Amino acid sequence: MIAVFEKSGEGILITHSAGGGPGWETAMRSDKVKAVISLEPGAFPFPEGEVPPTEETTSVFPAVGEAVSMADFMRLTKIPIVVYFGDNIPSGDKPVANWGQDNWRTRLNLARKWAAVVNKYGGDAQIVYLPDVGLSGNTHFLMADLNNVEVADVMERWLKSKGLAR
Repeated sequence: MIAVFEKSGEGILITHSAGGGPGWETAMRSDKVKAVISLEPGAFPFPEGEVPPTEETTSVFPAVGEAVSMADFMRLTKIPIVVYFGDNIPSGDKPVANWGQDNWRTRLNLARKWAAVVNKYGGDAQIVYLPDVGLSGNTHFLMADLNNVEVADVMERWLKSKGLAR
């Protein structure tokens, strides 16, 4: 992805699910990434020494923060970032029996912890749980759901709020 940005020039990086990890790596390595929009990423980088403990879960895929150098992490504080999650994700700190739902409960919790650390260091990271902005009925594939136009409208409003829409 870094080579793509080097060839194409500045742009907004949009990631989804397991592509979130490589997306953070790209944003930390390329000054051509001017913002990140991430749809339910599975991973989040934290500065070394600040990775939160892995939350108890019934999921076979625990949400684990990844340690990166402070210098790399600080690059994420230089660009606006928004992370979107669909609905039907349980809330709270207690595991739920359905491991698939619990998988996303812990990832949403980890995302909120990550955004707090990004913002603590002067960054601009926002976590959006779509039901909180009036959108319901979303799966893990927000871009393919029946309300994908409304999801795109939410993204466009965010881009406009950051002066990034054309």
